Amino acid sequence: MSTSVSTPPLTPAGGPRPAASHQAGRGGTRARAWATRAPLLPALVFLVAVTQLPFVATLLISLFDWNSLAPDERSFAGLANYGSVFTDASLRESVFTTVLLTATVVIASVVLGLLLALLLDRKFIGRGFVRTLLITPFLLVPVSAALMWKHVLYNPEYGLLNGGWAWFTGLFGVENPTQPDWISDMPLLAVEAALIWQWTPFMMLILLAGLQSRPAEIMEAAKLDGATGWQMFGYLTLPHLRRYLELGILLGSIYIVQNFDAVFTLTSGGLGTANLPYTIYQTFYQAHEYGLASAAGVVVVIGTIVIATFALRVVSSLFSEEANRA
Repeated sequence: MSTSVSTPPLTPAGGPRPAASHQAGRGGTRARAWATRAPLLPALVFLVAVTQLPFVATLLISLFDWNSLAPDERSFAGLANYGSVFTDASLRESVFTTVLLTATVVIASVVLGLLLALLLDRKFIGRGFVRTLLITPFLLVPVSAALMWKHVLYNPEYGLLNGGWAWFTGLFGVENPTQPDWISDMPLLAVEAALIWQWTPFMMLILLAGLQSRPAEIMEAAKLDGATGWQMFGYLTLPHLRRYLELGILLGSIYIVQNFDAVFTLTSGGLGTANLPYTIYQTFYQAHEYGLASAAGVVVVIGTIVIATFALRVVSSLFSEEANRA
């Protein structure tokens, strides 16, 4: 009589079946991913609570015709507030002022920042001290900087600008010259000068970093080939700084578009200097038009996001170029 012995199916030595191993591997990967992300969750929750929830609330308020002086008359207005943003004369004027102010400040800051960066890229005695002095305006609180310009420089009675003007005209025998009131006579230029003074160091730092990242061997080869300083600047330095110039212009535009401190402190939005952030402040806190002010704020945020998107692309391309070079 013969007996048959059945053998169990063989499994791969040293571990479970492939399917179970694959599932265990996926589970371990997910656990590691969550363990990596878990410390960032409180920051993410805080960021959403501080930025996204107020923006959603602003977006909802912008859809209502809501004046806080008549709260019982609040009604749903749809996109009517956005139509008012683009058709209201005062808002259109503030948009034009914002564009003019931003373009003037950014262009002047980039040009002056490039000149200062070229100066600091050279070696001279006291370069570190000069660099620290040039960076100082950017480190000041914006309101403090605006107050300094308003009272220390622009004041028609004891301001340094008028004192310097009197000294300069005195060199030519003119006594008791007419002292200009800088804020009243040239209000927008006064705001622009204060902002240019504060933002030029920011542009200088970005462009100085670009200058110091130039390939030294290429510059030395150009010198050996007999290239002049202007030729090296036009054919080597300026193309190399293109990304850094774009980054400075985009970041400067983001900040200047949202500037409120200088306009509020120097002119209180008068004399044609009210930009869009100040107009939103007036609409919300003085006219109490919550819906219209919220719609204008949403438009500013969307415009800023568009500019920031281009800035992030420039930053990512800069990092990619540095990684490829390394």
